Amino acid sequence: MNPKAVVIGPPGSGKTTVGRLLAQRLGVAFRDTDHDVEAAAGKPIGEIFIDDGEEHFRALERSAVRDALAGHDGVLAVGGGAILDPGTRADLDGLPVVYLEVGLSDAVRRVGLASARPLLVLNPRSQFRKLMEERRPIYEGLAAIKVATDDRDPADIVDEIVKGLA
Repeated sequence: MNPKAVVIGPPGSGKTTVGRLLAQRLGVAFRDTDHDVEAAAGKPIGEIFIDDGEEHFRALERSAVRDALAGHDGVLAVGGGAILDPGTRADLDGLPVVYLEVGLSDAVRRVGLASARPLLVLNPRSQFRKLMEERRPIYEGLAAIKVATDDRDPADIVDEIVKGLA
């Protein structure tokens, strides 16, 4: 069982919003591994980072992605940092991975400067820039489809993805 599409990208790229719309368009279920992690831990991701540390969060994330890839055949949104795990990258290889690319100003506007996103708490612009420098090559290497999201309506993004999946 493989997902119809796996949506990846940094915080603020629209993985959940676009993923839900894409699932509706394709007539399949939507699943978000960040929600799976929160359900498994019984608390929000920000609290997992604070209470248990990033390493524990990443272990929960790895398990959530593995389980979702094995048991979900709809559209799957994967947490922005999940692609840092070599096992996750191997699991995504050959799947219809959609990379939602977002620029710094759009991402910060979408995420907000007072966000509960643990990796962006101190200086969101600087942290996001650093995060993207590290992750962009991985996102691009995994992507079967790359879609720019800046200043675009989610429905237009979904149209482009559907064409790319055809």
